[in-house]
Amino acid sequence: MVIFMKRASELLTAQEVSSVESAVGEAEAMTSAEIVPVVASVSGRYDRAEGLFGFIFALFALFFCWGALQTFSSTNAWGGSASSGALLPVVILFLIVSFLIGITLASRFPVLRLPLISKQEMREEVELRARSSFQQLKVRKTQGSSGIVIYVSLYERMVHVIGDDAVNEILSIDDYCELRDTVIASLKADKPEEGLRNGVLRSGKLLQEHLPNLPDDKNELANTLHILD
Repeated sequence: MVIFMKRASELLTAQEVSSVESAVGEAEAMTSAEIVPVVASVSGRYDRAEGLFGFIFALFALFFCWGALQTFSSTNAWGGSASSGALLPVVILFLIVSFLIGITLASRFPVLRLPLISKQEMREEVELRARSSFQQLKVRKTQGSSGIVIYVSLYERMVHVIGDDAVNEILSIDDYCELRDTVIASLKADKPEEGLRNGVLRSGKLLQEHLPNLPDDKNELANTLHILD
């Protein structure tokens, strides 16, 4: 099964979602940090890749239909022979229609534009959407600046972990990479629930020493797995 073809809402069953959310509760019992897992279907719009696919589709369509276009043009030319003047409008119209069809196909079937998107562009879009989620889910506003987001983007097959100021003082780049790779390893094995649970629980353990859960700590954010379709 190919995970990146799934929508976020289709990735986990209700029972698996509940399992991940239980892991959030377990992890937050170790630390005062707020741990927020997020699964998104896709992070970027990738309009440029859609346009490029439409262009390539139009060129291939013209190549395979060139003979038919010449025949169509010749039947409409006076004297029964084709001319460049008669053929040019037909070719232009054909290219425009093919281009629009290609864009529509790339929009409806995102896998078609995937080979035309660079890894760097994907990483930038995933990080941007992860930071946007960090703000929108109010992780930035937690007491003590101790929120952390584990963001999974299915289309790009990427994971980005982002922490607030207090978390950044504790976790090193290697720690962030470890959390990311922990989730990715299970996703590659087609075990998304396991990956999210392991990432969440590992976050709690890494933060436990410096940000322990104190008796007067409040659960500021609901223990929710956020689904972004």
